[in-house]
Amino acid sequence: MARLGLIVNPTAGKNTGARVGTEALTLLRAAGVDILDLSAADARSAMEQGRAAIASGEVDRVVVAGGDGMVHLGTNLCAGTGVALGVIAAGTGNDIARELGLPVRDAAKSVERILAGGTRSVDVARHVMATGEERWFLGVLAAGFDAVVNERANQWRWPKGPMRYNLAIVRELPVFRAIPYVLVLDGHRLETEAMLVAVGNGPAYGGGMRVTPDAAFDDGLLDVLVLNKISTPEFLRVFPTVFKGAHVTHPAVEIHRAREVRLEARGIVSYADGERFAPLPMSVEVVPGALEVLA
Repeated sequence: MARLGLIVNPTAGKNTGARVGTEALTLLRAAGVDILDLSAADARSAMEQGRAAIASGEVDRVVVAGGDGMVHLGTNLCAGTGVALGVIAAGTGNDIARELGLPVRDAAKSVERILAGGTRSVDVARHVMATGEERWFLGVLAAGFDAVVNERANQWRWPKGPMRYNLAIVRELPVFRAIPYVLVLDGHRLETEAMLVAVGNGPAYGGGMRVTPDAAFDDGLLDVLVLNKISTPEFLRVFPTVFKGAHVTHPAVEIHRAREVRLEARGIVSYADGERFAPLPMSVEVVPGALEVLA
């Protein structure tokens, strides 16, 4: 095996990342793998180190240990480069790893997959910023009530963890109103007022919410969910059903499929794979087979 770049998020999964990452590092070294530690104090620094290592040819694979945020980081490092991405899932939700059929919070099994060296080609969604920089996501992009909640929660330093988001939901619900959107799906324009709009390259986000349950990582399409305007009490009734994907039968729900998606709305910042992504208006396109995953 050639050199492997490893990035560990020690705080993932209430510090599970540190334990699982350390165990995986020990197992990889015991197997004789040459490892370049690309971990850093923050995501931006890890990204810079990872890009430099890939550009210089120092590594031919990158492995990330953490949750969906680390998978997002690894995707943005490896998509379109030919460098394979390995995942040691050690976060709280681990939606992407679970939907890809990868081991969760199991360093030994994760290392077995990595050492086996088998890869799977998956699609990735790409957004090109005004600067020309490419940004990618592998799972789901949120651009409705869920994104608004994330934006509110991330303005708070306390409380930590899931409680912060639960509190943000409680604070946002009484004042939230349906958002006017323009969606352009493969050139077809759609105007609506909606509670939720999500673009899924994969099926799930947010710790098991199957928001686009039929989305596949290798079908060359993005699934676009629209939950049209409904009352707050009805929204409260529908929202929990997303954990089983049962919301898709509600009459206010539409799911479209497209290769290119443009979202327009005022005052919304989208979140992808749980990470702050880009303000609307924005466009994304699916790039088939843009990423090789060690799977």
